[in-house]
Amino acid sequence: MKKLFENHPELKNVFNMTHQITGHQPKALANAVYAAAANIEDMSAIMPALERIGQKHRSLQIKPEQYPIVGENLLGAIKEVLGDAATDEIIDAWADAYEVISDVFIRMENRLYKTAETQPGGWAGFKDFIIDRKVEESEVITSFYLKPKDGKELPQYIPGQYITVKIDIEKEKYTHLRQYSLSDRPGNDYYRISVKREDPKSEELPPGVVSTDLHELFNEGDILPISAPAGDFYLDMNSNTPVVLICGGVGITPLMSMLNTIIEKQPDRKVYFIHAVMNGKVQAFKDYIKQVAAKEPNVEAYSIYSHPTEEDKKNKAFDKEGFITLEWMKEILPNNDSQFYFCGPEPFMKVVNRALLDWGVPKENIRYEFFGSFGDLED
Repeated sequence: MKKLFENHPELKNVFNMTHQITGHQPKALANAVYAAAANIEDMSAIMPALERIGQKHRSLQIKPEQYPIVGENLLGAIKEVLGDAATDEIIDAWADAYEVISDVFIRMENRLYKTAETQPGGWAGFKDFIIDRKVEESEVITSFYLKPKDGKELPQYIPGQYITVKIDIEKEKYTHLRQYSLSDRPGNDYYRISVKREDPKSEELPPGVVSTDLHELFNEGDILPISAPAGDFYLDMNSNTPVVLICGGVGITPLMSMLNTIIEKQPDRKVYFIHAVMNGKVQAFKDYIKQVAAKEPNVEAYSIYSHPTEEDKKNKAFDKEGFITLEWMKEILPNNDSQFYFCGPEPFMKVVNRALLDWGVPKENIRYEFFGSFGDLED
């Protein structure tokens, strides 16, 4: 990836450079290319993963002409890594495989572009939205209510999907693109995103450039260009099976969309809502969730605090101290016969995934979303 950006710095307008520092995006690219090459004769087994990547590419506005650029630099990297072992035969085989992979993505993304543009209220590329309201949900999470500047209708989306926000930051040479889950149900006259301010985790990792600017510099009345909703993580609306929504931290955002949709469209569908956070100060939508659970007979809500404050303890603001466990889930859930949706930090997701598999939950009933580059919960 380093050579890619040296040769084509304009691609910094597309890629999240923080993911380059952490190594998440290069690892995700390598894994995707390897998986596709290994299944080159029959890609049906990995089509869900390819669809997930295609959705992200459409949301980021990746274009067909960018594939040869990535391919050229990928082959150069393979030559460099293999050294003398990089025979013409090996490089030609990888080139042929990449051409097949690129063609799959280009055809898939063309279909997604057409759907996004031609659906009622749809559009191509990025469209200007006005920040209609800005609401603080916790000490670290703020919601932005976005309405189209042109006043036209909004296209529908499936609860769980996301949009891409495009931001030009003062003194920054390149455009920044970030994907944020839609945190309210479809059918409103606005889109809502709820953004966590990403503070620096180390000297190597700076604070979240986009999230910090959204919190500190963008206000009601300002403009945000966004792309149409995308994503393959969404609520199954064709089922009435009980739903368990499990979120860690800001992973609550896509699950809020699911919860509000169930309340509106499937009021008889049982839903268990579990939110794991550090404490009440950083828990978004805390009061709203309590009100919903008290009002809606089909909703049960639980909070897990890993480091509750004294005030949290005094007010009995949580249901479990510590971390989520399979033993605890068995205490609050009648059985494992549900659809499970979860989102949050990767270590949290690995724990949840392992617990559900150990409980015997079928894989088709386990659905999750990675924020950022797609990872592997079973590695």
